[in-house]
Amino acid sequence: MSTKKIISITALVLITGLIVYGFVLINQIFSDNTKFAEKEVFVFVPTEANYNEVLSLVSPYVVNMDRFEMVAGKMNYPSNVKSGRFLLTKGMNSYELVKAMRSNVPVKLAFNNQERIENLAGRVGSQIEADSLSLLNSFKDSIFLKENGFNEDNVMAMFIPNTYETYWNTSAEKFRDKMIKEYRNFWTADREAKAKAQGLSPIEATILASIVHKESVKKDERPRIAGVYLNRLRLGMPLQADPTVIFAIKKKDNDFNQVIKRVFFKDLTMSSPYNTYMNTGLPPGPIAMPDITALEAVLSPEKNDFIYFCASVDRFGYHEFAATLPEHNLTAKKYSDWINAQGVKR
Repeated sequence: MSTKKIISITALVLITGLIVYGFVLINQIFSDNTKFAEKEVFVFVPTEANYNEVLSLVSPYVVNMDRFEMVAGKMNYPSNVKSGRFLLTKGMNSYELVKAMRSNVPVKLAFNNQERIENLAGRVGSQIEADSLSLLNSFKDSIFLKENGFNEDNVMAMFIPNTYETYWNTSAEKFRDKMIKEYRNFWTADREAKAKAQGLSPIEATILASIVHKESVKKDERPRIAGVYLNRLRLGMPLQADPTVIFAIKKKDNDFNQVIKRVFFKDLTMSSPYNTYMNTGLPPGPIAMPDITALEAVLSPEKNDFIYFCASVDRFGYHEFAATLPEHNLTAKKYSDWINAQGVKR
């Protein structure tokens, strides 16, 4: 066999080998390499995680880790690991999997109806990497509070209930700083002017809104309740809001899980800055996180002459309003008789 023919055959073998290798390589890169039944799964990579830690995190979802690692090496991923929340979808190939591990997917973080700043920290900490303790410490940081006009009692007023887009690996401080920006965005010049017209600062408006929020779940009634409380404030009357007494009891007992359905006369005399039967004006901070309707109710209250209100026994969830004490006493007795008949002890 001539040298020329040998060279030609050798070249053909090499080319065929390269084609086969290329086909195998392409098949390894672009064939399905997932093994989860769901349509999609999320992988959470902690801050400062290394490549080996990522391999442990993705391995439950990958059929062939050798194939994944080969592609990861080609794409220089081992030296460029990213932290965050990453979306893997069923049927992804190795190239797509590695590419997905470079695309941090934002979290739709939501919170509302939190009773204390501690509850809020726990709620947020369940949705991002920062834990509840680091979040709570950042919320209560004395320098941050002083710079932004808050204190530990009223910092809850900074948080506007909503759904926010952020990254899972957001630090506690960055999340807090995002919230102060959202707070400033919410308190537009128009809203500040409305609060001022009621004789309130934004923080004071939020404190009052928290009471309105707790008084009624009926959103259409909240502007009327806000009007009553504003009337009391203007008259220098104590707010006499049962929800603040309930908050004071829970705070004194250090038990915010207890359910209190009834406030007794003895509770009204307890010593607490949150007891609005014993103290005039607003309590030192919100007793809950008011929703937007409660805030708007305080900013745009119903103008009325009512001074008193009591839970209705005819329209459950609503209240009966009165401009005079004798009128109020009649509805209050009616409610007291009804609740006694229900056997509610606390």
